[in-house]
Amino acid sequence: MPPTLLLIRHAQALHNVAGDWSIHDPKLTELGEQQCRELHTSLQNSTIAHKVDLIVVSAMRRTLQTATIGLDFLIKKSISVMPHAGWQENADKPCDTGSEISVMEAEFPQFDFSAVDKSYPDKTTDLESNIYAFTQKAILARGQSCLKELYARPEQVIAVVSHAGFLRTAVCNRRFVNADWRVFKFNEEAMKKNGDGKFVLKESQETEMKGGGMGRSDVGVFGVEEHDFPPEVVEEKAKEPAKAEDLGEASKQKPPT
Repeated sequence: MPPTLLLIRHAQALHNVAGDWSIHDPKLTELGEQQCRELHTSLQNSTIAHKVDLIVVSAMRRTLQTATIGLDFLIKKSISVMPHAGWQENADKPCDTGSEISVMEAEFPQFDFSAVDKSYPDKTTDLESNIYAFTQKAILARGQSCLKELYARPEQVIAVVSHAGFLRTAVCNRRFVNADWRVFKFNEEAMKKNGDGKFVLKESQETEMKGGGMGRSDVGVFGVEEHDFPPEVVEEKAKEPAKAEDLGEASKQKPPT
């Protein structure tokens, strides 16, 4: 039986406050750290969190901090933590681009980064083949790849700490406020009916109706929106980094708050 997923968005980081995309791989704010403590309490009071037997976390600073504080009670029980390049945020702006793994290893020596994709954090080299490229095609494919990997794992409940944009557009079509969480199962009935090989999630009734585990997120289904991605790069230019002037409205968006 495929695992149940406990999907968590990171807490507030510096770029969320400033609306400043130029802050590279930003850390959490003081409010973000407080949100992590609230997340910690909310999860401890839940049933599902105590069944978690693996934590997967985006290899970015704000998600690693969120896991360290918010999932502390699980980490102290020796639940394995797996930093993962696949669960990073969508865009290629500095705020959504990770740091070198050597830097993260020094900041978070308690975690094992040896399995993180060696190409991380590059998002701009060879857009045609880069699985982390800021293109709709690459990001939707990355979401399916992440779900496929979890679907095949032996654990019963997996917690994932990731990002609002990636979760909404490529994983579960839901909105998350900072440090909120939702519970999903693989919708095998829909997957079988669709017959296209795509992995589909179905949210638990409790978190769907409540608007997340903490009741702070929007209720409803939210898919890809008009300005989530830059225009698709034509094939002959696909190996070149996208230019800022070519991104249109996508380059004017503020990071999610």
